[in-house]
Amino acid sequence: MTTKIGILTGGGDCPGLNGAVKWVVKTALDPLLAEKRSRKFEVLGIREGWKGLVNVDPDDERSRALYLEPLDEEKVRTWDRTGGTNLGTSRTNPFNPANDRSDKVIENIGRLGIDVVVAVGGEDTLGVAYKLHKLGIRTVGIPKTIDGDLMGTEYSLGFDSALNVIMEEIDRLRTTAGSHNRIFVVETMGRHAGWLALQGGECSGAYIILIPEEPFSMQRVCDLLMERKGREIQYSIVVVSEGAQPSEGGEFYKDEKVDDFGHKSLGGIAGFISDQIQKTTGFESRYVVLSHLQRGGVPSARDRLMARWFGIAAVDMILNEDYGRMVSSLHGEITTVPMKDIINRIRTVDVDKYYDAERYNGKRTIL
Repeated sequence: MTTKIGILTGGGDCPGLNGAVKWVVKTALDPLLAEKRSRKFEVLGIREGWKGLVNVDPDDERSRALYLEPLDEEKVRTWDRTGGTNLGTSRTNPFNPANDRSDKVIENIGRLGIDVVVAVGGEDTLGVAYKLHKLGIRTVGIPKTIDGDLMGTEYSLGFDSALNVIMEEIDRLRTTAGSHNRIFVVETMGRHAGWLALQGGECSGAYIILIPEEPFSMQRVCDLLMERKGREIQYSIVVVSEGAQPSEGGEFYKDEKVDDFGHKSLGGIAGFISDQIQKTTGFESRYVVLSHLQRGGVPSARDRLMARWFGIAAVDMILNEDYGRMVSSLHGEITTVPMKDIINRIRTVDVDKYYDAERYNGKRTIL
């Protein structure tokens, strides 16, 4: 008995995706494990996320070559060392009410002979996987998001690598900030959850950290900076999540475009804060938007390890017929959770536990 696995990566790219694909392939095709199993596996890579399953024509050789890639152990041997996603990705939503193509996806899964779809992604990608599961498609999820905001898991692929980028870039900014006695405002990703900004700011010793979970007063930010005037420290680092909002309200958007899942692109908060600081305090201020730098580069040690464990667990789930669920890391253990429990919900920062709303920084009590 041979089970054909179709694997895809959806949404934003990040380090760790290639490692997850590698370990699904290596675990599924391992010859030593195959001797102990009652079935064999075949793995088919699907290019460009759900877009690949929407657009592929199973009967057209050129279309198959464009959107499909048969995977074997030799092909994926070095994948865990590289960032991004070798299969490509997209933000295509087959269930978009304005252009519902879910029937096409289900039809193509059947025509391609795919028995199980492994989706590596965040809330949007896994939301599609769950909807397909409800329609009778066998699906398994692997958590990925640099925002760290997926429910049901304490770790998602890409978070640690992105955190290291933030820390390294702020370390570089610190030397120029100190040389010129400037304020630097650093904008991180994080639409609804401030994990990246909070932990990135804590790791890099930022003076002020602003997160979506706690609206901030611009006057309070300026007052905190003014408190440093005349002290030995002649510069400050302010870290702000892209989804943070001043107490007066209102998110900052790059433009009015909306993606397939109904999201606008956030951006601009750092520029606003920097401008207000300079106007109110007279301190020279600059801002840096880290943007896609946080998605780039090679995976950290933790992301390589978690990608391995998540990929292996995904194959275990298939062997156990544990469908409609996502691999999860909880309390230091690898487990699984129902995908229905993670969609339409966000894992946000517990302000009372982790955030000091007076200092605008991480808590200084732990126990």
